[in-house]
Amino acid sequence: MIPLSGDVANSKGIIDEKIESYSIKRGTSTLKRGLAHMLKNGVVMDVTTVEQAQIAEDSGAVSVMVLDKLPSDVRKAGGVARTASIRIIQEIMDSVTIPVMAKCRIGHVYEAKVLQETNVDMIDESEVLTPADELHHIWKWDFTTPFVNGARSLGEALRRIEEGAAMIRTKGEPGTGNVAEAVTHIKNVNDELRRIKSIYDSGDEQELIRMARDLRVSYELVEETASLGRLPVVNFAAGGISTPADAAYLMTLGCDGIFVGSGIFKAEDAKERAQAIVLATTFWEDPDKVKEAQKMIDERQSMLGLDTKNLELKMQERGSTA
Repeated sequence: MIPLSGDVANSKGIIDEKIESYSIKRGTSTLKRGLAHMLKNGVVMDVTTVEQAQIAEDSGAVSVMVLDKLPSDVRKAGGVARTASIRIIQEIMDSVTIPVMAKCRIGHVYEAKVLQETNVDMIDESEVLTPADELHHIWKWDFTTPFVNGARSLGEALRRIEEGAAMIRTKGEPGTGNVAEAVTHIKNVNDELRRIKSIYDSGDEQELIRMARDLRVSYELVEETASLGRLPVVNFAAGGISTPADAAYLMTLGCDGIFVGSGIFKAEDAKERAQAIVLATTFWEDPDKVKEAQKMIDERQSMLGLDTKNLELKMQERGSTA
């Protein structure tokens, strides 16, 4: 069970509201992590238009992520990638009933504030966009809206959680259609989780303290994570997922759900592919169901993948020094 505790005292993001004789708190970790928890075993789809958002909802997506360009187009266009147009975000929010997320640049506090005022359901501080701050991520405890962050290792994941992230995802290599990097990242996290779990079970408190120092996070967070044997927030897969089999494989590696970026709407069979990836994610433990999902797509209509070893731009490395 993922804990829903973890509030930082005097967080600006926690708001007390009085309604008649009732006192209501908004922005607590219980609410932020609770929303992320509700998305478990689901698929979040990147969209750029109202039409794509409606296809995502009709296909069974649990949420949509709004961008001006899909990650593969961001990679091709070059230049500076920023948060999506507020007008597009609002149009999509008005057109669907599922939660709507949007991306802000790493470290760009005011893009995040604008998205919060737009009433998006979750903010992704994303390496797909051009970082505004190469050294620091946003202090997310000051926001009422929950955040999701990418991570390639346990240290990156825990540092983002300590900053207030309510959800973690693998970084993968966005816009490539190549799932290899996402697989590497979740395996890295899993290996490190097994290590700290074994240290915790052995009762070696000194070693946990040393690990907390190496990971640059508090001992309390390392102890909580070690006792759980997993991250204290939900952990989705993202980056290069293009097929139902990709999604099912990452679920078998312990991911709580799937983000799909360019893999759906850069394919020629977007509607069928969206439905197929949702089916495979939902029934990932049933190979026969995943086979049926795989039959729904045509590999000849998949997006053209990229070799991640020879990329000029590696988005996953953005924000990695923080």
